[in-house]
Amino acid sequence: MFLIIGYVIVLAASLGTYAVHGSLAALWVPMEYLAIVGLMIGGFVASNGVKAIKATIGALPSVFKGSGYNKAMYVDLLALLYELLAKVRKEGLMSIEGDIENPESSPIFSKYPSVTADHHAIEFLTDYLRMMVGGNLNAFEIENLMDMEIETHHTEAHQAPHIMAKVADALPAFGIVVAVMGVVNVMGSVGQPPAVLGKMIGGALVGTFLGILLSYGFVAPIASQLEQKVEEGGKIYQVIKVVLLASMNGYAPQIAVEFGRKVLYSTDRPGFVELEQELKSRKG
Repeated sequence: MFLIIGYVIVLAASLGTYAVHGSLAALWVPMEYLAIVGLMIGGFVASNGVKAIKATIGALPSVFKGSGYNKAMYVDLLALLYELLAKVRKEGLMSIEGDIENPESSPIFSKYPSVTADHHAIEFLTDYLRMMVGGNLNAFEIENLMDMEIETHHTEAHQAPHIMAKVADALPAFGIVVAVMGVVNVMGSVGQPPAVLGKMIGGALVGTFLGILLSYGFVAPIASQLEQKVEEGGKIYQVIKVVLLASMNGYAPQIAVEFGRKVLYSTDRPGFVELEQELKSRKG
């Protein structure tokens, strides 16, 4: 939603203010637009492999959606972790084997649809719970493995915003290319009347204008939005990590989830008493 609002403001500030003292018709040079878009798409395709292209195109729709990572979701996550660890403490590790093997049909996981909607996070959680069920683990080694897996996930997730940022960086240069092409065309028509030459020069400059506008007004905000969503989506892994490690080090479920609460962003973090009351109410 804010992306659309931002686009409207950008267009109003650029085209709107220009229309006050100029003609918008002068900016309509279809071949300049076609050249800029073609160069942008060509550069994007030439710079990336099939996997990167698919990942970037697949990530673009997310910029128009709201974030599911909010305070309510994290309360659900902490409640889910608490319930799983409380069951382990009461009935033993083997008691959650059925839950982690089939989380879709688990009575525990099914209570928290906002969490299970993130399939990658659920896979991360169940994989390490499965390892805990499987035998004795060294918490230090598991922490290193978690860190490496989280780093791999973040590297893959950052691919789309990095690619869009590079596209944004290239657009002003593409605008210059189009403008130079237009100037070359003008130089080949020096015998034309001044009015004709002026129109041709104005059309050439549209390329520069369009390249800069698309870069900083349209593509760069998409890269920024994607970057923010990647950062938001990475916090859930850190929460799961610290809670499971706290449990492996012998802390009670109530204390383990407190570890997870403390790593949350301040805007998404429930208070200590708030979380405690929420866990009690769900348990009751």
